[in-house]
Amino acid sequence: MSEWIVNPEACPFLPAVKEPLRAAGMKRFGKGRGEPFYQGALECAQSLWMQGLPAQSLLQLNRAFSADLNGSEPVLDAFELPYRAMRWVMAECPDDQFIGNPRRHFQHLATRMVGSRRELRSWRAWACWWHAVDVFPDFPADEKQLCEEGIREPSRNQILDNLEKWGHAGESHLWLNSLTRPFREDSKVSR
Repeated sequence: MSEWIVNPEACPFLPAVKEPLRAAGMKRFGKGRGEPFYQGALECAQSLWMQGLPAQSLLQLNRAFSADLNGSEPVLDAFELPYRAMRWVMAECPDDQFIGNPRRHFQHLATRMVGSRRELRSWRAWACWWHAVDVFPDFPADEKQLCEEGIREPSRNQILDNLEKWGHAGESHLWLNSLTRPFREDSKVSR
């Protein structure tokens, strides 16, 4: 095993990597957000996971969701949108590794989205939020933001409907399938 590897089990839903990568390496893509950026974000997420940095891995998966893809790109045949990877990283995170509060993170991401394809990216963040609530049911929401801004956390069906409306063809089913995909028996969540 290489000295940089802390988590020896790679995420099965992400590309294999052979060296440590850092988020700063994503600068090489410049403003391009196409297939190379998407693949790079997934590789970086895998590397950060293996380095024992699950919170940073989740951030790279967020970046992958922001790639400017229309759903027909060949990279998506090899590596689907990372809903299963997102859930896997949360469910498999060792207790001694920092993951922060994914529930709050995705709540903030979903409600503060700006830029191109804002609606789609916001609903993808809510979809990841749903995983966080399920995997970490005791992690608190940002109740202050919910109250002050009048935000209502969406239902499963609202997320599903909006992924169907804004997402790639079949994306809503991809997310739905990621909700029930079992991992290991000793995972935090195996439903």
